[in-house]
Amino acid sequence: MSPQEKSALEVTCPCCGARLKVDAELGKVLYHTPPPKHAKAPDIAHASQLLEKEKARREALFQQSSEEAKVKSQLLERKFEEALKQTKDEPVTPPLRDIDLD
Repeated sequence: MSPQEKSALEVTCPCCGARLKVDAELGKVLYHTPPPKHAKAPDIAHASQLLEKEKARREALFQQSSEEAKVKSQLLERKFEEALKQTKDEPVTPPLRDIDLD
């Protein structure tokens, strides 16, 4: 081993698991290896809450769409009845035809 390797210590951090290479004489870090990343398991409870919220939002949008369809149907019915009342009193005339002069 070289004298430089003897004066360097390799230490693993007990908190995060990072590896440090420290110069024993100077007391300074020569090299740092970050800790390994731990894959987090998906949070099932949080995911299910998000799905429930999305389900409630979709249901609310469907209800709103359904109500708008009912209102639109009623509006069209009333417009038809009003147009029927207005044309009921008018005399019936034959439709005008376009004459082609060609």
